[in-house]
Amino acid sequence: MNDRIAQALTKLFDRHRIVFWYDAKQELRDDFETLSLPGVEKLELTNNQYGVKYKILREQPEQKFLLYREGPQPNDLDNWLLDVQLAQGEFRTDQVAIWLSELELGLEFTNVVQAHVEFFQAIKRKDALKKLLQADDTAGQIRLKMLAVCTGSEPRMDAVMENLLQELADGRDEKIKLVDRCSLDSFLWEQMTRLYGYNSGEPGIRDFTIELFKSCYAMGTAGQVKLTGDALVFLKRWKDSRQFEDGFETLSGECAEVLGIEQDLAKRDFRELIELDYFRLIDQKIISDLVRAVTSRTVSSGDVSLWVRQRRQGHWYREYQHLYEAVDYAAQFAHALGEAKLTMDSLAEGVQRYSRFWYQLDQLYRKFIYHVRISGQASLMGSLTDQVENLYSNNYLMKLGDRFQTFVDATPRWEAFPVRAQKGFFEHWVRPFLRKDNKVCVIISDAMRYEIGDELLSLIRQEDRYSAELEPALSVLPSYTQLGMAALLPNKALAIADNETGTVLVDGQSSQGTANRTKILQSALNGRG
Repeated sequence: MNDRIAQALTKLFDRHRIVFWYDAKQELRDDFETLSLPGVEKLELTNNQYGVKYKILREQPEQKFLLYREGPQPNDLDNWLLDVQLAQGEFRTDQVAIWLSELELGLEFTNVVQAHVEFFQAIKRKDALKKLLQADDTAGQIRLKMLAVCTGSEPRMDAVMENLLQELADGRDEKIKLVDRCSLDSFLWEQMTRLYGYNSGEPGIRDFTIELFKSCYAMGTAGQVKLTGDALVFLKRWKDSRQFEDGFETLSGECAEVLGIEQDLAKRDFRELIELDYFRLIDQKIISDLVRAVTSRTVSSGDVSLWVRQRRQGHWYREYQHLYEAVDYAAQFAHALGEAKLTMDSLAEGVQRYSRFWYQLDQLYRKFIYHVRISGQASLMGSLTDQVENLYSNNYLMKLGDRFQTFVDATPRWEAFPVRAQKGFFEHWVRPFLRKDNKVCVIISDAMRYEIGDELLSLIRQEDRYSAELEPALSVLPSYTQLGMAALLPNKALAIADNETGTVLVDGQSSQGTANRTKILQSALNGRG
């Protein structure tokens, strides 16, 4: 006991020069008499208050004093040292007083400690609280920090609730039971009323969760709202938290069922839901309606792109990303095809128009097909996929193919000036580097579409270290792999061998295999290839 008294008094003397000790039960005289604190003079109050006051204030104004009285504190009117006591410290030996002393809290917080005795019974909780306390804390701030200790969170109400909600989602209740045992539940619900407007005859975490989802959904759908705008701020913070998003998703699903969200969504236009992302069902509703709207051509491509862009900020976007992107590309494709004029007056004009505009139709189609396949929702996208495939095949490929074929059949020479011919690739694009003794790397990708080259161009340009250009070339005919590869080599004459191998001869030499192509390069570069 003496050690605990000494420790508590030492902490008091760290903050006060004079400490009063009233031994109300007259049980601790022996402890007082045997007590020894470095730098502290002990005095006993025995009807000598005036003399003591003169000594501690006038004679020894720098000395530390422990003033002990055997018995209770006198009435204020009879206490000649009351002014000194109010300005200095008081040591009390009951359990509450010891806890206050250990936490370096003033007597004004006695009621706080008395109201939550269970909390202070655990040394671990008490030590955790002490690390959070600040000199200017109010009673409310201390209780908030006690809540933080009980829930393992930061001392903020939103953080406390995030932890309690996660516990609910996990099917556990240890933290909220500890809050109840420590008599902090009333404070918790008072704060929930003050901050979020939550009132309930039987408040609870699950009840609050249901009301939170209900009110926030109502705020976006002109429904009846019971909670404040700060509740919406809290919900958005919670759902965007990487630490607690799993708990949010679990409780969102449970509340959607309790609140009948699916039935309510069925009655709504998807446009009024674009800003909402509290339930997974909202995304499912929007996507389903968008598929129907794009298929029926009742929405514009611009609106679809805007809506998809807005949904990218939503909580569930990652889960439904490929469906959103597929719908967006389908709308863009249909719009671009409707705007495209698939006409040409010459082969050269057709090549130029394709390299400037028409390739985008192939690009949009490819991206649509890609996202549909990745989504794994072929049945949901069935009607839209059928429409895009029909438009692509009949209104684009067939029409454009027929027009190109007309000029291919009629042209006397295979050229499309000013578009360069593929067989001049080496002299036009490679030789200039070699003349300057620069190294050049040629990467050949068989049958890579022009529109993919355009996307690669965009990706390269996004890198600050590189510049890039894209230029079309007119393929050789017939357009098969061996002839195409040979046309990229330095050449004066290309020929196809008169046998069944289809081997291409470059200036009379076979271009079949890496070794032969290396010889052709070395011959053209005087052995430097």
